[in-house]
Amino acid sequence: MQTFVKLTSILVLILGVSSSPLLAQKKTATSAADKTTAKAEDSKAEKTAEKPAEKSDKPKDPLENLRFRNLGPAVGGGRVSAVAGVPGKPGVYYVGAAGGGVWLTQDGGFTWKPIFEKESTASIGAIALAPSNPSLVWVGTGEKNPRNDVITGKGIYFSPDAGATWKFMGLRDAGQISNIEIDPSDPNIVFVGVLGHVWGPNVDRGVFRTTDGGKTWQKVLFVDDETGVSSLVMDPGNPMVLFAGMWRMRRYPWMLDSGGTTGGIFRSVDGGNTWTKLTEGLPDTATGRIGLAAAPSNPRHVYALVENKEGLL
Repeated sequence: MQTFVKLTSILVLILGVSSSPLLAQKKTATSAADKTTAKAEDSKAEKTAEKPAEKSDKPKDPLENLRFRNLGPAVGGGRVSAVAGVPGKPGVYYVGAAGGGVWLTQDGGFTWKPIFEKESTASIGAIALAPSNPSLVWVGTGEKNPRNDVITGKGIYFSPDAGATWKFMGLRDAGQISNIEIDPSDPNIVFVGVLGHVWGPNVDRGVFRTTDGGKTWQKVLFVDDETGVSSLVMDPGNPMVLFAGMWRMRRYPWMLDSGGTTGGIFRSVDGGNTWTKLTEGLPDTATGRIGLAAAPSNPRHVYALVENKEGLL
C-alpha cells in the first residue's frame, strides 16, 4: 500500500513537471503575439499621424451629406409655383407659392423669410431676376396652374432692392401670369406671358412688353380671349428671339377644358414686334398646355412639351 502511494505521488509530480514547460510555451507565444499586434498598431498610428491632411480649394457644401427632403416653405406657403436663383450665389433662392407669397433664403434653404406678405395677393405665378442686376426682381401674381382652388392674381410687381420693397407695375386684370423674361443687356425691357382669367374669357391674355421698366405696357401677341400663354422663353444667345406656348383653356369647378386649334408654339425674331405660329414637326391637331425651354449651352436647342392626344416632346 505504501509502495502504491509513493508511485502515485511520483506520477503526479512527473505530470506536474511535464505540464509546466507547455504552459510556459503557451504564455511565451501569447505574449509575443500581443507584442507584434501592438507594434503593428503603433506603426499604423504613426503613419496615419505622419500623413498630411488632404487640402481642397473647394468650399464645403453644408448639404453634401443630406438626402433630398422638404426644406420649405411647407404648410404656410402651399405648393411651389415659381423658383429663381442668383447666378454665382448658390445659397440664394426666391420661391413663389400658389397661395403663400414670395419667400427668400440666403443660406441654401436652412431658413426662409417671407418678403411679399404686405401685398394685396399671395398667389404667385412667376419670378424673374434681371441678368444684368439680380437685385432687380419682378414677380407676376396669379398661379399658372389652373386648379379648381386657384387664386386670381393682381398684376405684376417690381422690387429694386432684392425684395426689401415692392411696387405695383400694372397688368391688374391679367389673372394668372405664367412667365417673365428680361433682356440681359437692358433691364427696362421685360416680357410677360399672361395666361389670363381661368374661369372665363378676358382680353388681357398673351404676351405683354415694356421698354421703360414697367411704366407702359404693349400687348405684342394676342390670339383670342380664351387662349393665353402657358410658357414663354427668350433665346439665351439672342434676346430678339422669343418663343411662346399658347394654351386655350377654361376652368370649371368640376373640370378643366383644355386644348384647341388656336393654341400652339409662336416665335418672334424681332423682339416681339411680330410673331409666327410654328408648324413643322408639331401636331396638326388640337394642342393643350405647352412647356418650353431653351438650352443655355446651345440656344439653337429649344425643347417643347406639348399636350396632345398622342403627347409630344
